[in-house]
Amino acid sequence: PFDRPEVALVYGQQRGNEITKYSEHQVFAKWFPDIPNYNQTHTFCNNANSAIRRQVWEKLPYDETLTGLEDLDWAKRAQKLGYRIVYEPEAPIVHVHDEPPSKIYNRYRREAIALKNILPQEHFHLWDFIRLFLGNTISDYFHAWSDRLLWQNLTEIFQFRLMQFWGTYQGFRQHGKISSQLKQTFYYPHGLTRSRNSQNITNQQQRTIDYTSNPKEREIARNH
Repeated sequence: PFDRPEVALVYGQQRGNEITKYSEHQVFAKWFPDIPNYNQTHTFCNNANSAIRRQVWEKLPYDETLTGLEDLDWAKRAQKLGYRIVYEPEAPIVHVHDEPPSKIYNRYRREAIALKNILPQEHFHLWDFIRLFLGNTISDYFHAWSDRLLWQNLTEIFQFRLMQFWGTYQGFRQHGKISSQLKQTFYYPHGLTRSRNSQNITNQQQRTIDYTSNPKEREIARNH
């Protein structure tokens, strides 16, 4: 794609692995389909798997004051200058979010705060929360049932979608600049105190991710 001088950024496909939550597999499948898009008109992209033309990057650095979605903001500004954003699924990676519900809520809340600044015309009302939470939860349940993975993911699907859209709703309700307390919640480590779960967290962090095998995705593929 970079043979075309107007292309500023190319982003690739993302998939989860065996510890990825079922709903996040669904998010990846929607955001990163198998069909390329060389004439993308919207601003979506994801810098977890992307390449940026250096000369454009030097003119347009990220806005590091944002609480998230700095890649989307960058794409918006690049497109305003006449550059193109390209999606290429033949450059896939495994991207893992191994998060408890509180972290899922935190991630979507701070991204919603950023989205309000990037696209101030956008809104997310209580009705949007109800509609999207119910719609996506029911959709995930249907696909999980079709994949014969419903019962082992029943609670996790509910929790993920609730935290995703409740965090988004609360992020859109945030007014003004974020406080130092909110920055502490978003970005800073929890300190040097040890909790009862510290050893479990350490053990989880030390797990090796096997990128050559993906039981959950293989099981999903077999049932389609």
